[in-house]
Amino acid sequence: MKKLIGIILIIVLPLIASLLLLVPTYTAYKLEQKQKDALVLAERDSTSADSLARMEQFNKEYGDQLISAKQRRLKLGLDLRGGMYVTLEADIIKLIEESALRETVDDVFLEVINKTKQDALTSDKDMIDLFHNNFNQIAIPKKRFLSDYFDFGDQGDIAEIENKIISHLKDNEKDAIDQAIEVIRQRVDKFGISEPTIQKQGGRRIMLELPGVTNESEMRQLLQTTARLEFQLVKSDEALVKSFFKIDQLLAKQNKLKGVSGTIADSIFNEIAQKEADSSDIAKVEEKTEEADTTQVADDSTAADSIVRGEEADTTNPYAGLGEEETRKRYLEDHPFTTLFETYYLPEGKNQRPQQVNFIIDAFPKGDYNFSIFEAVMPKFFEILSRPEVQVLLPDDIQILQAAKPQMMKDPGSGKEFKLFSLYGVKAEPLLTGEVITNAQASYDPNNNQPIVMMSMNSEGAEKWANITGANINKRIAIVLDEQVYSAPNVINKIVGGSSQITGMANSDEARMLQIVLKAGALKTPVQIIEERVVGPSLGEDSISSGVNSMIIAVILVVLFMLMYYRTGGLVANFAVILNMIIVVAVLAAFQGTLTLPGIAGLILTLGMAVDANILIYERIREELYRGRSLKSAVDEGFSKAMSAIIDSNITTFITGLILYYLGTGPIQGFAMTLMIGILATLFTQIIVARAIIDMMIARGATHINFGQSKDIIHTGSERK
Repeated sequence: MKKLIGIILIIVLPLIASLLLLVPTYTAYKLEQKQKDALVLAERDSTSADSLARMEQFNKEYGDQLISAKQRRLKLGLDLRGGMYVTLEADIIKLIEESALRETVDDVFLEVINKTKQDALTSDKDMIDLFHNNFNQIAIPKKRFLSDYFDFGDQGDIAEIENKIISHLKDNEKDAIDQAIEVIRQRVDKFGISEPTIQKQGGRRIMLELPGVTNESEMRQLLQTTARLEFQLVKSDEALVKSFFKIDQLLAKQNKLKGVSGTIADSIFNEIAQKEADSSDIAKVEEKTEEADTTQVADDSTAADSIVRGEEADTTNPYAGLGEEETRKRYLEDHPFTTLFETYYLPEGKNQRPQQVNFIIDAFPKGDYNFSIFEAVMPKFFEILSRPEVQVLLPDDIQILQAAKPQMMKDPGSGKEFKLFSLYGVKAEPLLTGEVITNAQASYDPNNNQPIVMMSMNSEGAEKWANITGANINKRIAIVLDEQVYSAPNVINKIVGGSSQITGMANSDEARMLQIVLKAGALKTPVQIIEERVVGPSLGEDSISSGVNSMIIAVILVVLFMLMYYRTGGLVANFAVILNMIIVVAVLAAFQGTLTLPGIAGLILTLGMAVDANILIYERIREELYRGRSLKSAVDEGFSKAMSAIIDSNITTFITGLILYYLGTGPIQGFAMTLMIGILATLFTQIIVARAIIDMMIARGATHINFGQSKDIIHTGSERK
């Protein structure tokens, strides 16, 4: 009797446990249906107050229960539910650059960085190791050491310090990845995405599965924004303008040495003509100054026209006596850099209009300057600034940044619009960083109804901000986010209380996105999307339908085959197979796994493997019955002799699944996980549960069990029992 009870428990307990584990999945499904019904009714309500009251009532009754059930239910993958799959890669090279002392960076260091960037495109090696190898190959022969560029306060001999520096860099790398995962998780949670999957992948990658995401551009902005907020003093002064003049001289000299004609090809006019449009109205800017005026910041004149006026006003004009076209051509040859953008001097005093600046001679009044550049030539502008020979001409403590948002300029002739960005020279060392921000709130400016983000600072930040604004009255402070200037207001008076605001957002959605990333905090290193896939909800529904249908068909065919071929034994096998499927799904739910389309394929494969185990056992039993053994003896021998083959095949398949899980990504991991759980469930259900059912039948006095053998064998087996 005790043995019989034990056998029954082996059969019943796994079934009960599995069903209990699936209760949250069923509960979540039913409550979500109720939530949808409540939303439909809320939309039909006559007033918004009634709609709000209805949803509050639902949340009061079912809110906590729904949240609890969703946390413990079986999750559906993107291919079944719809959403966005993203792989991010951390920019470790940027982290290395920022770890180096700014004043020590030279051509040798930049060469190592560039070589590391190239190697990273084709290598999966650790980025710090790549950098270290390249440093040893490039910098060490030139008598440069890591300690020349990095200072972490380490002491000892050179070799010891070098090793400690690499160790510090690797620690920074690991911390940056871990911090990126946490910050991204906070951003995703604040955005309202339910049940996201965020996992570290390899040394520098992060894999995300974001169910239900429909706005791809918003999500890209949310994930890739570094959110490094800095307050930097604007220094667009005459020193910066003079350095631009020197860059002109350097480039003009280089062009002459190379035999390059520094013609309009290097100017803003031709760049716009080539990159923005093939419009004849725009193309003619090289020939007609009045048409060039339509594509520049409004001052009713082009740079060339300013030069002509300079000829009349200044006898030192080197273009005196030249015609207008020749003047323009010579000016462009002599100024291949400053013709990429417009420069304006801002005179002191109220109601003073900006004055357009020409670079005929190295004489610029003291004060503030504004710079504007078209989007088409920005890559060329920043490429020139990145050259080592150009960087030495710029002020040491100045960083040149672009505005976050452009002004739209329209050519009245063609109607085509162009994006015009402001440029800012700012102090490289920030006055204050976003670490002091305690809260951010999207709102609207009451003066112009434009979206803004209000920021609050902690007590330390508020005190610093008051001191900073008090010391820089009548100066501009740029609010910089991820090296883009959102606004650069003029400080009128000291600001106390630690409040500030960011303007320049295109709409309220962008302001809300900025609020989210500021609240979640900044990433220590930028991240880039290197892979993304989007599955629409309709495709997800089709996948569910196809996957479920294929599984149902497979189960029906297997069940029918087992019943027809193995009769009573087939019925036992079918019960074990169904229990197997329930256990696999229940275990996935218990461990908060995700069921994907490849996972359904793994379930179907598990179904086949489970039946295969029963076939091996039953064929062995039939062989023993044909030899004249009794039913109990045949069952014992059948299970015993089939065991080694079943164990061997399942172990080898499990090892394959293990390899797929650790080396694969995304869908491959889903398939491997389901397969491995299925194999373990198969060993339990097809060997232990199926054997327990057969033993229970024998214990209750069964004289024969039909395993598909002929009737005379059945009777022989019953006689020898």
